[in-house]
Amino acid sequence: MDKKTVAVIFGGQSSEHDISCISAATVIENINSDKYDTILIGITKHGAWKLVKDVASIKDGSWEDSGITAIVSPEQTKGAVLIIENGKAQYRKVDVAIPALHGLYGEDGTIQGLFELAGIPYVGCGVLASAVSMDKLYTKQIVKHLGIRQAKYVPVLYDELSDLDACVAKVEKELSYPVFVKPSNAGSSCGVTKAYDEKALREGLLTASEFDRKILVEENITGRELECAVLGGKDKEASGVGEILAAADFYDFDAKYNNEESRTVIGPELPEGKAEEIRSDAIRIFRALDGFGLSRVDFFLENGTNEVVFNEINTFPGFTSISMYPMLWGAKGLDKKELVDKLIDTAFERRRSYNA
Repeated sequence: MDKKTVAVIFGGQSSEHDISCISAATVIENINSDKYDTILIGITKHGAWKLVKDVASIKDGSWEDSGITAIVSPEQTKGAVLIIENGKAQYRKVDVAIPALHGLYGEDGTIQGLFELAGIPYVGCGVLASAVSMDKLYTKQIVKHLGIRQAKYVPVLYDELSDLDACVAKVEKELSYPVFVKPSNAGSSCGVTKAYDEKALREGLLTASEFDRKILVEENITGRELECAVLGGKDKEASGVGEILAAADFYDFDAKYNNEESRTVIGPELPEGKAEEIRSDAIRIFRALDGFGLSRVDFFLENGTNEVVFNEINTFPGFTSISMYPMLWGAKGLDKKELVDKLIDTAFERRRSYNA
C-alpha cells in the first residue's frame, strides 16, 4: 500500500508562534511513518513560508534559516505544496494537512480557507467553526442559545477606546470588580488581564487592544478550572475531565508555560453528575459551533453553587508535553500515536462526506 503524504504546518504570525512549534514537534514525532510521509512547513513570525528538513531543526529553531520556500498551492487541481529552491519551482502532492497552528492566522479559519481552495483534506475544524470559535464574542452569542451558563460580559470595540471614560462607565454599569479583560481573538491567554479597579480596567483595555480590535470584559467567576477534550467527525466523543491548578491569580500565558508550580489533574474528584454535565455540554457546544475533528472546551465549576460555567473553546489545542488535550485522551487509553492517527482519519472522513 502506497504511503500518503501529510503536510504539517506550524509557527505562524500569532502570539502563540513558539507554542505552535512545540506542538508541531510532538505531532510530527507521533505520525505513523509506516502509513505516511511528511512535508514540514514552518511559517516565520514575519510570514515567510519555509520547507523544514526535520524535527530537530524545529526544536533548535534553525528551521527559520531554510532557504527553500514551501507554500500550499491554492490551485484545487493540484492538491499540492509548491516548493521553490534556487529559482526553480516544483509541485509536491499532498494528501492531507495538519495545521498545528494556534491563534490568529492558523486557528481562525484563514488557513482552513486556503486548504479548501487547494482541495486538500485537513485536520481540525472547518472555516466557520474555526473563525467563530476563535472569536470569543461570537462564540458567546452562539452558546447563549444553548441554555448553558457562561460569564456575563460587556463588549468593547477599538473605536470606543477614544473615550475611555465612557468605556469604563459601560463596564461598571453591568459588572462588578474584579473583571477579566480579554482580546476577543487571541489564545494562550495572551493579552488577558484581571482588573480589580478602574485604573487596572483602563490599562487592561489598552493592553487587549494591542491584540484585537474587539475586546471582551467578563465577570469574574471564582471556581475550579476544568477542561474537556472532544474528538471525532460525524460521531463525536468527549474525554474525561481535567483540572487546572494555576500557580497564579489566573491561568495566563506565564502560568501555563513558564511556572512549574502550575499543575494539571486528570480525572479530579467532582460533585456527583458534574463530570457528565461537562462532557455533555462540551459536545453540545462543539456541535453548535459546527466543530469537526478536535477541540478542547473549558469550563468553571463555580464555588458555592457548583454550577458549570462555560469559559471558551479551542479548535486546535496545544500538543505540548504539558497540554491537556493529549493527556485527557491518554487517560482514556489513547496514546499520542493513536490520537494523531485518528485525527488524520477525521480529515479524510470530512472529505468523503463532502463527496458523498
